[in-house]
Amino acid sequence: MLQVTRPTPAHFGIYVTDVERMVAFYKTLFGLTETDRGVGKTFKFPLTFLSASPDQHHQLVIAGGRPPEATFSTVMQLSFVFPDIDGLREIERRAPELGATDMKLMNHGNALSVYFKDPEGNMLECYVDMPFYVAQPHGDPLDLSKDDATLLRETEENCRKDPTFMPADQWRARFAQNA
Repeated sequence: MLQVTRPTPAHFGIYVTDVERMVAFYKTLFGLTETDRGVGKTFKFPLTFLSASPDQHHQLVIAGGRPPEATFSTVMQLSFVFPDIDGLREIERRAPELGATDMKLMNHGNALSVYFKDPEGNMLECYVDMPFYVAQPHGDPLDLSKDDATLLRETEENCRKDPTFMPADQWRARFAQNA
């Protein structure tokens, strides 16, 4: 897991027209490793996850869905990693007060996430890493009114039902061997 002491920009995603071409571009140009791919349940587009670090499951997400004629921003989301779950609770409370909209909470197994749009409609994700790995995309409901111990226990229980489950340390070691 990343060690952070305050909210920290961590990864980003971009909408693209030609997923395979863009994945090849980023993998070739920057030497990124493909960690997972699939079709999202929340973001119903093909998603490819790329990283340069075994400490981060993904640093870049290539997302299909950008129409060739699109003139909108290709930024899918800006993400900030938090040191603890209380930071997510604070964001869930404060962001709407500052003009954020479309709040969505998700448990990805490897992270707990709060998604929302800033006042100009740009997607933001605030998240806390979990000590587990399951293939992505993965999303379960998240209820931040539960205490930390309950969230950790329930996340592990749900992750263990997924055949791709492993402790995050094991995933990082495998990543390091294959990088």
